[in-house]
Amino acid sequence: MPNNISDRIESLDWDDLHHLLDIQGFAKLPPVLDPHQCQEMIHTYNNPSNFRSTINMKRYRFGEGEYKYYQAPLPPLLQQLRTNFYPELAKAANRWLLQLRKEPMYPSRLSEFLDHCNAQGQVRSTPLILKYETGGYNCLHQDLYGDVYFPFQVLFVLNQREKDYNGGESILVEQRPRAQSRGHVITLEQGEGLIFPTNYRPIEGTRGYYRASVRHGVSTVSSGTRYGLGIIFHDAK
Repeated sequence: MPNNISDRIESLDWDDLHHLLDIQGFAKLPPVLDPHQCQEMIHTYNNPSNFRSTINMKRYRFGEGEYKYYQAPLPPLLQQLRTNFYPELAKAANRWLLQLRKEPMYPSRLSEFLDHCNAQGQVRSTPLILKYETGGYNCLHQDLYGDVYFPFQVLFVLNQREKDYNGGESILVEQRPRAQSRGHVITLEQGEGLIFPTNYRPIEGTRGYYRASVRHGVSTVSSGTRYGLGIIFHDAK
């Protein structure tokens, strides 16, 4: 595995990832973060100066646990991940728009997309770190934060399953029109990631493509403590 984050992301099998995004709406990533980098991000959790906001999930009935939104400027490793994942995902985002007979709208660089967010009054950073202890979980939801949003986000698990925690699988639930919901349960090892839809994905039907809404969450942590790193590409109001 290349040492540089940008090289690691570039060396991913993007042809296969794009194919998976199109046929199932999500794609699991091999380890992108090494154990040292995972610990580096976990250590940011206890430094209040890194964050603009802390959310107690129980208070808002979002689940059981806590998450914190990073303050800009982001930690360098997180900024690299956000910047380097964006271009390939922008290609997929524009392809999805074309499938739905809409004009492509996502520029090739993250900085240009964030300029568009900022012009719409969305100026607050959205990447976050999540902490679940025993009994913790995250209800099904979508992370939109305003009128402008990016169709994909990326989640990384930062510590070791079956050593630091048990349970806590990632959940995706897809709702097709006039049909029952379909669920996906994805298990991630330390440093692995998951690309998944922010709002919906296109599905090919007999009359072309149509939208299927997708929500995501985390199943109950049965023991230990699970840390996750969420990369959201649009800023918030």
